[in-house]
Amino acid sequence: MSLDGKRVAFLVAQEGVEQVELTEPWKAVVQGGGRPVLVAPQSGEIQAFNHLDKGDQFHVDQTVADARPEEFDALVLPGGVANPDRLRMDPDAVRFAREFVMSGKPVAAICHAPWTLVEADVVRGRRLTSWPSLHTDLTNAGAEWVDEEVVVDTGGPGPLVTSRKPDDLPAFTKTLADVL
Repeated sequence: MSLDGKRVAFLVAQEGVEQVELTEPWKAVVQGGGRPVLVAPQSGEIQAFNHLDKGDQFHVDQTVADARPEEFDALVLPGGVANPDRLRMDPDAVRFAREFVMSGKPVAAICHAPWTLVEADVVRGRRLTSWPSLHTDLTNAGAEWVDEEVVVDTGGPGPLVTSRKPDDLPAFTKTLADVL
C-alpha cells in the first residue's frame, strides 16, 4: 500500500482521544508513505487516553481554525468518548469536518467519532457504523446504522469509512489505505 506523500489530517480535541485510535491509523499512514498531520482546536499538546487512564501527549501540528480541506487528501476522526463530544462543541472543528466531507475527499471515523459528523450534519442518507451507543444519534440524524467491523459508504460527496471500536482497527486502517 502506497500513500505517495498524501497528507492526512487527524482531527482531535485537546483531551480525550482514544490513543490507539489515533496511533494505529497514524502508523498506517506513515508506513504507507503518507504524511499525518495532527489538527486540534489549540496549539501545543493534546492528551490521549487509554480508555479512562491518561496516555501519552502528542504535539499539535496545526490548529483547526487555520486548517483547510484543500491542504489534505483525507481526514481521520479518532474516537474516545470525550474527544468527539468536545469537537462537536467547537465551531471550527465542526466547520472543518463539514467542509471536508463536502469536498469529496475520504473521511474515516471510528468508535464515537461519528458524533462530530452528526454535529456537522453530514450523515443523512449515509450508511455507517460506530460504537453501539451512537446508534440512536446516528439514526436520528438520518444515517443508516449497521453493526459491522468496517463500512465504506460511497453514497455521498466522498467515501466515508467507519468502524465500531479498537478491535476493528486492523480492518479500519487497511480500508482507509485502500480508499486512499
